Amino acid sequence: MNRNRTVLILDGQGGGVGSRLVQMLKPRLPADCRLLCVGTNTAATAAMLKAGAAQGATGENAVVHNAARADVILGPIGVILANGILGEVSPAMASAVSGSGAVKILIPSASCGVYVAGVEERRLEEYLCRAAELAVKELEP
Repeated sequence: MNRNRTVLILDGQGGGVGSRLVQMLKPRLPADCRLLCVGTNTAATAAMLKAGAAQGATGENAVVHNAARADVILGPIGVILANGILGEVSPAMASAVSGSGAVKILIPSASCGVYVAGVEERRLEEYLCRAAELAVKELEP
């Protein structure tokens, strides 16, 4: 019996990164995938739902609960950092995401104060396009 795979998009602040990822991924996902969004705050969740995510939730418990059940997680790199995204990511959230068995596709962001060696500086839109491509490739049979 096949189960639906869950693609989880996480974001905070105003949900700009997450909403763009939803827009890029929704038309490209295989039929057996559901697109779920979780925001660290209600504004982020609302933005991702408005962009077309099938379902959404908000807050620490939603991140912890859904990260454990996701097959693929996408979001800014701050979602794996305790106190990331200007303090919106609690240590429990960061631990749940980084400890999840899901494939994680993270968007680099210098605003988190974390630089990834070997990643060249690009426009955010280019990172988002690449993240969507990686997610679709990961979900191919």
